[in-house]
Formats: sequence, C-alpha cells, structure tokens
Amino acid sequence: MTESTAEPKGVGTDRDEEPKVPLFKAVWNPRMLICVFIGFSSGAPFWYVYSLIPYWLRTNDVSLISIGSLAILQLPFSWKFLVAPLLDRYAVSSFGRRRTWMLASQIILMLLIAGMGFFNPKQEIWGIAYLYFFVVCGAALQDIAIDAYRREILPDNELGLGSAFHINAYRYSSLAVFSLPVILSAYIDWRLVHIVAALCMLPGLFLTLSVTEPAIHGSPPKTLRGAVILPFKEFLFERRGGLPRALSVLAFMLLYKFGDTLATALITPFYVDMGFGAWEIALVSKGVSLTSAGVGIFAGGLIMFRVGINKSLWMFGAVQFLSILGLAFLATQGHNIWVLVGAVTFEYLGVGLGTSALVAFMARESNIRFTATQLALFTSLMALPRSLTGVITGFMVQGLDLGWSLFFLFCAVTAIPGLLLLPKIAPWNEKEESV
Repeated sequence: MTESTAEPKGVGTDRDEEPKVPLFKAVWNPRMLICVFIGFSSGAPFWYVYSLIPYWLRTNDVSLISIGSLAILQLPFSWKFLVAPLLDRYAVSSFGRRRTWMLASQIILMLLIAGMGFFNPKQEIWGIAYLYFFVVCGAALQDIAIDAYRREILPDNELGLGSAFHINAYRYSSLAVFSLPVILSAYIDWRLVHIVAALCMLPGLFLTLSVTEPAIHGSPPKTLRGAVILPFKEFLFERRGGLPRALSVLAFMLLYKFGDTLATALITPFYVDMGFGAWEIALVSKGVSLTSAGVGIFAGGLIMFRVGINKSLWMFGAVQFLSILGLAFLATQGHNIWVLVGAVTFEYLGVGLGTSALVAFMARESNIRFTATQLALFTSLMALPRSLTGVITGFMVQGLDLGWSLFFLFCAVTAIPGLLLLPKIAPWNEKEESV
C-alpha cells in the first residue's frame, strides 16, 4: 500500500482558527515556559562547543590552528535534515516520538560534557576532538527533537511568541554555559568546570520528564522510506504553488537575513579597526548587542502575536536593512563611543526582530506531520550563511580593499533580494494559514 500525504479531513482545522486571547494570557501560559526551558537546553551545548571549549583549549596553550580546525567538526549542525526522518518515524520508548529523542540526547550530552574535563588539552587533543564531534552530534539531535516538539505544542497564533521565548533562552544560556564556567575556572579545577557545564542540561532533562508528548496530527510516516521521501515530496510538489513556490520559500529562508549575517560576521575585528579598546568592545558592543538582540526577539514575538507573521516579516526586514546602514555610518565616524552604542543597539535590535520572524515563519511552513524533517531542513538552510560569510567578508574588506564603509553598503544591498521575495512568500494582507 502506498502512503499518502493527504491530510485526513478536519486535521489542522483547530490550529488554523485559534481564538483570539489577551496578550497577558498568551505570555503567561505553560507553553511559553516550556519554550524557555527547551530553548535553554538547546543553547547550552551550542555555546559549550562554540565558546567554552575554545577558551579552555587556548588557556591551556593549544595552538590557534588546532582550535580553529575544530570548527569543521560543527558540520553536523548543517546535516540535521539527513537524520531527522529517523525522528519522524521512530519512537524507541514509551516516551513518544519527540520526548524519546529529547531525553536520550540530553542524557548523552550530560555524560559527554562531564567527561570532556578528564582529557588533557596538551596531550590528548585528538581525544578531545572526537568527544567534541560527538557533543555536536548530540546537540544537533536534540535540536531536531526540540524544534519539532515546539512546533507541535504551539498553536499558530503563538508561533512568533513561543519562538521569541525559545530564542532568547537559547541566547542567554551562554551566561550559564560560558560566562559562569569561565569565572569558576579561576578558582576550581577544569574537571569540575566541565561538570558544572554538564549540569546545565538538567533543566531541559527535568522538563522532558515532566511534560506530555504532543498530539499526533494526521498519519505519521509508517516506514523509514516514507519518512525520508514524504516530507520533501509534500513540501516541493504537493502544496499550493508547487515547486516554483517551494524553491522561492527556500530562497527566502536563505536570503532574508543574509545581509545582516554578512554584516556581523567579522563585527569584532571591525570594532578593533575603528580604534575601540578591549573594555569598550566588551562592555559596550557585547553587552549592548546581547541586550538589544534580546529586546528585539521578545518585541518581535509580541508584535507577531498582534499583527501576524507576514506583516512582521515586512516591518522587521525594513529595520534590518536600515540597521546595516547604521554600521556603514559608524565606519565613517571612527572612534566615537556614542555612535558605537547607537549603531550596535540598532543593528542587534534588527538582528533580534528578523530572527524571531524568520524562525516563526519556518515553523509555520513546516507540515505538522513532518515537523522534524522539514524544520531540520529549514534551520540547516538558515545556518548556511553563517558558515560562508566569514570567508567572504575578510576577502571583500581586505582582499578587494573595499574598506568597511563600502562593505556595509554592499551588505545592505544583499538584504534587498530577500525583501523582494516578500510579496510572493508573505503577502501583506493575505490570510495566514499553516500547512
């Protein structure tokens, strides 16, 4: 018997016609708290490999070449869609399709992170590299399960708000997994520091044990072949607009934030070239950027709850475009601390707004039957520019001798193609419907 991708009659109707609720009740509900916990749990292993491991290795005199080479081991974050069909197809315990994989990945990550401290960075760098790779794999596996779980528990009108809580918790988990361990490393042995970092997985693990499995919408894939083929077949060929619209959606996900991703790829070297000192960069640029992005993400969630995802994509896209011009202006002013504060505030406000809207849009574009596979594809695509822009920026600024001001103007131009796709992808006045 051939599996069909057609939805059973009535499936999804309750999600498409969610009643309006007061903003206060939307914010203070258990689903938002769940998004905070799983966002923290998703961010913890990322900041561990992205920030804490390089710091640990460098303070133990490991060469920059060795540390930089570890970045290639982060590729599983871009391969999530290859593994995701397994999570759509199989539930290997009574916990269900989503909670099974969430629990398994969280336990594995705790053990791997705690075990990392028992390696000597100077003598066992290869052992660290192997463990690093497995931590990345575990983190990617957890991301797939968590993204699918979040999509399946949130009604359509809460996708923006839930995504905002999730992303903010993801970002601020860096304080617990990087900032706190760095401070502790001055007073305790690194073995204990890694154990402290491992304990940061406990909130997500306790949540996984406490919550219920989301309801299954429609008929999930009955075979592994179906789990691999059906999500791509449904997205590419069976939706309204067919293949042309599907390709436009993928192009939009790739391009919507390309301009500001390009602009911030080498933002710290830019501050150095402008003459700002270590304290100015640490306290102003980093502190302001984290706060502004957090405010932008949360404000984006509130705005999307009121006006919808489509209109928010238009408004936030415009803010992203203008905020890049703020960096171009900073490049003409040189060492001016107040211009730095203003430009960084505006830029990362745009980063936060744009991120919250794009994540909510990706969740809405995923079919509730294939959330793990389709969301893994979308988030992998969203992460792709981050892997490419570092090389591009260095070559353009220094290799082509553009200078920072012209470079940021170019970044603003690269933000335009994503905006030009909005009338086709997210019309301003079109009624918003989930797949």
